[in-house]
Amino acid sequence: MTVEAPPVQVRRAKPAWLRTLKRFSKGAVVAVPAVYFVPKLFAFYALFGVYDVLRNKKFNRSLLSQYFLGNGVFTWLMSPFNSLLDILCLPYWNKGVYKLEDLPAPYREELKRVLDAAVSNNLADKLEEKTRGQNRSMFFFKWYGANVENDLKIPAFHEDYKYIQTIGVSVFNKRETTNEHFGFMRASLRVLYNINEFDDQSAFIEVGPTVSYWKDDKLFIFDDTLLHLSANNSDKPRYCMFIDILRPSYVPMLLGAIVRMTGALSRPFNAVFYQKWKLTKA
Repeated sequence: MTVEAPPVQVRRAKPAWLRTLKRFSKGAVVAVPAVYFVPKLFAFYALFGVYDVLRNKKFNRSLLSQYFLGNGVFTWLMSPFNSLLDILCLPYWNKGVYKLEDLPAPYREELKRVLDAAVSNNLADKLEEKTRGQNRSMFFFKWYGANVENDLKIPAFHEDYKYIQTIGVSVFNKRETTNEHFGFMRASLRVLYNINEFDDQSAFIEVGPTVSYWKDDKLFIFDDTLLHLSANNSDKPRYCMFIDILRPSYVPMLLGAIVRMTGALSRPFNAVFYQKWKLTKA
């Protein structure tokens, strides 16, 4: 006797307009009472939020939705403080996306020591075994100015740097991509350096209208409070150094203190910020 299998239940994706309406409805629950009870505070944040979101050069409705109602809300809450940091860093204007030569010589020298150490120590090979079977892994050697002890002994990663604050490696397994997202604080810049080779454009980072392929350029520097995503559409892992370096300014000691304080305050929320990552000591 043949028994027919029950029909497969196919879940249809909700239409885009319905997802947007749902997101705006959630935002209205917060925004309407705020406008009514604390209108001046809401206007204050609205002003800084508009300035902040307009820094993103790829401007569309999705950007507004994500910034004010999605994963950019915390960046919006930080927008007055980040705007103050922009002022403190003058006359070094925030370029958004940087070239290495945009950084002062002492900054470049510190970066060279770390990147040379990653290459000379065959870091990708050493991490390959530890990341097998994991979709996304993250390894830290230095976190907001404090060294992270592990069993990979690379002295250059634990030096006392004046400008470098965080040293780590993010590992994407094959066919792994982040969602578009925002960083939350502008005291530092994010430096990425892909330490394994690609021979096509299947692995890249996208920041607004700028798309940088690891095949073409292994180094990428940017302000991570801009909307961005990282993608590895290849059939092999991607090993990428990520380094947070202080923004060029005449007050590096002040920025360094802000970064270290931020690290201490954000530590309890790491499980939220990195919920899709396997955080590992090498």
